[in-house]
Amino acid sequence: MERLLLEGATVLTSRRQSVADVLVVGDRVEDVLTPSGENQEVRAGARAIDLSGLVLGPGLVDLHVHLREPGQEWKEDIASGSRAAAAGGYTAVVAMPNTDPPLDAGYQARYIADRGRQVGLVEVIPAGCITMGMEGKRLSHLDDLLAAGVRIFSDDGLTVTDSGLLRRAMEYVGSRGGVICQHAEDPGLAAGGHLHEGRVSSLLGMTGIPTQAETTVVARDLALAELTGAAYHVQHVSCGETVALIRSARERGVKVTAEVAPHHLVFTESEVLKMDSVAKMYPPLRTEADVKALTQALLEGDIDAVATDHAPHAAHEKDVPFEEAPKGVIGLETAFSAVCSVLGGPALRTVFERMSVAPARIASLERHGNWIEPGIPANLVAVDPNQPWIPQRYRSKSTNSLFTGVPLVGQVRLTIHDGRITYDASRVADPDEEGSP
Repeated sequence: MERLLLEGATVLTSRRQSVADVLVVGDRVEDVLTPSGENQEVRAGARAIDLSGLVLGPGLVDLHVHLREPGQEWKEDIASGSRAAAAGGYTAVVAMPNTDPPLDAGYQARYIADRGRQVGLVEVIPAGCITMGMEGKRLSHLDDLLAAGVRIFSDDGLTVTDSGLLRRAMEYVGSRGGVICQHAEDPGLAAGGHLHEGRVSSLLGMTGIPTQAETTVVARDLALAELTGAAYHVQHVSCGETVALIRSARERGVKVTAEVAPHHLVFTESEVLKMDSVAKMYPPLRTEADVKALTQALLEGDIDAVATDHAPHAAHEKDVPFEEAPKGVIGLETAFSAVCSVLGGPALRTVFERMSVAPARIASLERHGNWIEPGIPANLVAVDPNQPWIPQRYRSKSTNSLFTGVPLVGQVRLTIHDGRITYDASRVADPDEEGSP
């Protein structure tokens, strides 16, 4: 059984943070030791790894990734997505079900989880469709998916518009400990839209997507969550008005959680003026006021989690006129740095709360998102929160990132999943060629 001694990092425990040595034996944290050199008998035989100057915290958890397997492996697959996730500091990712075919039955969920275990770099947790084939007409095999271990349900990429159908899904899934997640975008209000409806859409003469496309769906869903008592999760919140709806619902006792993507914390609609199709996504980039509202909501906890909405597309798919390009950006390898750059070093504990502890709690992942204490599963990440770097290349198969060439602060240095090192920045000889930070 391998023994790792992680020496000299600032360790984030449930009560405090202090410089310590962490002993990992097998897939568990065995002990947290003072870095004085005492307890030599405990340290004996362990492989020592110097983490001086770094911060050691719980491995990151992403509630929202697209790994494209099965059906679109030319964009990404579970192996390449897992490599990207490990390089980004993740030990667990929730794979969205809008694959080809959509994941609406238990055997498909088992396949995704098994493939993740075969690759072995991160835990891959399958989400299940709310409706069969994501067609919005009848419920998917919810009982079969639940029996396969699925707890996150979404038709991500499409909105469940039938209120009666969604109510029944909330009642069934909610009574069995699952979470209904919604891609909140009214298809009528968003029809033909390519960017945020506002100043930039007017300048470019393009059809925009108003914030009301998001807020009208969220308002309806919150009313249904209040009616059913189900746990409801808002995916990729993009505007301040949605935050206000969530805050009000929580005050009424509604069980609602929410996520924000890193790109919605950094970029605004002005990015579209470059007419680079990498900036095309849904929900679209919105205003400076929205960015400020989302950042404040993340700091204060009105938004619970950061989720990347990692959406790989091949270069030839994005290399078309803006209006014809698919929507979405990758984000696994830059998410920690983006959030660290936005919130700043003093908020590092909040960064881990929003990128590890809270998402693990939402997805009911007991092996992840644990502050470091003896006995916890060894899903850990070591980071340098002050290290500047500029992303250039990626482990993902796709390169459609808004953060390419953008100076960031904060860098993942070491990722450990179930006691195994899955990413070590110090062993990358040429970051540019290897595609790692």
